[in-house]
Amino acid sequence: MDFAVKKTDVGIAVYLLAAIVFFIVPIPSFLLDAMLALNISFALIVLMNCLFVQEVLDMGNFPTILLFTTIFRISLNVSSTRLILSTGNPGNVVTTFGQFVGGGDIIIGAIVFIILIIIQFVVINKGSERVAEVTARFTLDAMPGKQMAIDADLNTGAITDQEASAQRQKLQDESSFFGSMDGATKYVKGDATAGLIITFVNLLGGTIMGVTRQGMSVVDAINQYGLLTIGDGLSSQIPSLAISLATGILITKGAKSADFSGTLVKQLFGLPKVMFIVGFVMVFLAFSTPLSTPLFVAFGGIMLLVGYNMQKTLGVESIEAEVQEEEEAAEEIRRPENVVSLLSVDPIELEFGYGIIPLADVNQGGDLLDRVVMIRRQIALELGTVVPIIRLRDNIQLNPNQYIIKIKGIQVTEGEIMFDHYMAMNPGYVEEEITGIETFEPSFHLPALWISESQRERAESLGYTVVDPPSIIATHLTEVIRSHISELLTRQDVQNLVDNLKETNPVLVDELIPSLLGLGEVQKILQNLLKEGISIRDLLSIFEILADRASATRDTDVLTEYVRQGLKRAISGRYFAPNEENYVITVDPKVEQEIMSSIKQTEQGAYLTLDPQRVRAIMDNCGEQMKKMEDQGRTPIIVCSPIVRMYFKKLADDYFDDLIVVSYNEVESNVELKSVGMVTA
Repeated sequence: MDFAVKKTDVGIAVYLLAAIVFFIVPIPSFLLDAMLALNISFALIVLMNCLFVQEVLDMGNFPTILLFTTIFRISLNVSSTRLILSTGNPGNVVTTFGQFVGGGDIIIGAIVFIILIIIQFVVINKGSERVAEVTARFTLDAMPGKQMAIDADLNTGAITDQEASAQRQKLQDESSFFGSMDGATKYVKGDATAGLIITFVNLLGGTIMGVTRQGMSVVDAINQYGLLTIGDGLSSQIPSLAISLATGILITKGAKSADFSGTLVKQLFGLPKVMFIVGFVMVFLAFSTPLSTPLFVAFGGIMLLVGYNMQKTLGVESIEAEVQEEEEAAEEIRRPENVVSLLSVDPIELEFGYGIIPLADVNQGGDLLDRVVMIRRQIALELGTVVPIIRLRDNIQLNPNQYIIKIKGIQVTEGEIMFDHYMAMNPGYVEEEITGIETFEPSFHLPALWISESQRERAESLGYTVVDPPSIIATHLTEVIRSHISELLTRQDVQNLVDNLKETNPVLVDELIPSLLGLGEVQKILQNLLKEGISIRDLLSIFEILADRASATRDTDVLTEYVRQGLKRAISGRYFAPNEENYVITVDPKVEQEIMSSIKQTEQGAYLTLDPQRVRAIMDNCGEQMKKMEDQGRTPIIVCSPIVRMYFKKLADDYFDDLIVVSYNEVESNVELKSVGMVTA
C-alpha cells in the first residue's frame, strides 16, 4: 500500500515538474507530439469523470487538477512556440491540427480558432464562473441552518452520533469545495485569454522570423507560420475546451448524489405527452412549410413512436408497482412480529400533547429542538459529561397542553402549559400584583401566574420574571437531566471520556485503568460526583487524585471524598463567596461521634447501624435548622468533618432533596464561615 502511494506521488511530481522543465528546456518535436497527445487524453479523462461521477465531492480535488492541467497546457504552448519559431517544424500534432482541423487554409483555421475561443470564453467560462460564485455564496450562507438541522436530527434520535459527524464533515467539505471552485474558475478564464495572446504573438513572431531570417515574403510567411500557429492554438484550445466543459458540468451538478446521465435522460424524455406534442409539431412543419418533408416527418414519427412506447412502459410499471405493494402488504401481514426493536429504551424522552407540537415544529416557527441542542451543550460545559440523545415525540393520549419527561422509559415528572400565554413569577420584591391564572412553575414548584401577551410588558415593568412556554419546558427538562445525570452516565460514556483523555495523557490513564481501578469503579466515582452536582470536566485532575489514592483503597465512596477534597477550589467557589461571611449549619461533634461509632466495615463497603429513631431525631433537627435559614432567604449548607460527610449525606438523602453537605477540607482558606445553626439530637 505504501509503495503504491509513493508511485502516485512520484507520478504527480513528474507531471508538474515536466511543465516547469518545458518552460526552460527545448524539447524535440516527437516528444512534443507525445505530450500533446497525453494532454488531449487527460482532458478527455477529466471530462468523462465529471460527466459520470455521482457526487461532486468525489471530484473534491478538481480545483487542484484544474491548476495542474492549465500550467501543463501552457508549458506545451511555450514549447510549441519555440519549435515553430526556431525550426518551423513543431511536430505532427500541431501540423495536423493546422492543416486538417483548420482546413489547410489560414482564414478557415483562424475562424475556427476564434469560434472556439468565443465559445470557451464567453459561453462556458462566463457561465461557470457565475454559477461557481453563486453556489459558493449560497453554500456558505446555508451552513448555519444545515448545522442546526443536523443537531436537531441528532437530538431527536433520527441519526446517530457517527452519522451526524459524517454529515458535518460533508457539509464542511462542500463549503470548502465550492469556495475553491469559485477561485479555480479564474484559471479557466485566464487560460482562454492566455491562449488568444499566445496565438497572436506566435503569428506576429513567425511572420517576422520568416521575413527576416528566411527571406520569405510577408504573405508566404503569414501563410506558413499562420497555419502552424493556428494548429498550435487548436491543439491546446480543444483540450482546454474539454476542461472548461468539465468545470461547467461539475459545478452545475450541485451537491446531490445522482446518476447524472440517467437522471438527465429521464428528465428530458420522461413525459409521453411532451413527445406527442413535439412529434405532431415536427409533422405539421413538414407539410405546412418548405422545410424538408422526409426529414421532419422522420423525426416527428420517431418522437411519436418514443412517446407511445414510453406510455405503454409507464402503464406496465404502474401495474407492477401496484402488484408489488400488494405483495409487500401481504408479506408484512404474514411476517412474524419483530419485537427486538421494542426492547430498546431511550435514556431521555420528552412526550407532549398535540397542542405543543407547534413549539417543536420548525416549519411553524418552533424552536424547542434548538433549545434541546443548547441543553446538551450547557450541561456538557457545566458538568463535563455528554447528555444522551433526547427523544422528542408527540403523544395523543396526553392532554393537548401536557408534557411528560421520562428517564429510561419511566415517567419522572410532568407539566402543563398554556400555549398562547406567558408565565409570570414574583421574585419576592414586587409589590403591585397583576391578574392571571394561578399555577406553579414546574421546575422548582414556585407560585406563578399565566398571563396573556397584552399583560407581558406591564408585568416585566413591575419586576415580574416572565418566561415563554418553550423556556418553561426547556428549564424543566434541564433540571430533570441535572438531577438524573448520574444514572445516565454509562460505562460506554466513561470509556469515551477515558479515550478522550488518553489522547493527551496516555501515561496517567494506563497507570490508573485497569491496574488500580476498573472502568466500573471509575464510573461509580464519577456518578457520585455528578449526583451532588460536582463537575467532572476536569477529568485530568480527578484521575491524578485517583492514581495517588487508589493504591491505598478501592472503596469508591472513600475515593470520591478524596476527589472532592482535591477539587475544593471548584466546590468552594460554587457554594461560598471568598473574603465574606458565609452562613452555614454545622453538625454537633457528639452527633458526628455517634455516626462514626455506628459505621460497620465489610468487604462490600461501609454502612451505618444507627438506630432508626436516632436517625429520625437527627434529621428532624436538621430540618428545623434548614427551615430557619430558608426563612432568612439563604440556601441551607451543612458543613461537617471530612470523615463524617459522606455518611451524613447518605442519611440526609432519604429525607431532603438536594441538600448541600460539604466538609471542612472542601472549603478554601480565604472563605469565612459563620455558623447560624447546629444539627443536634
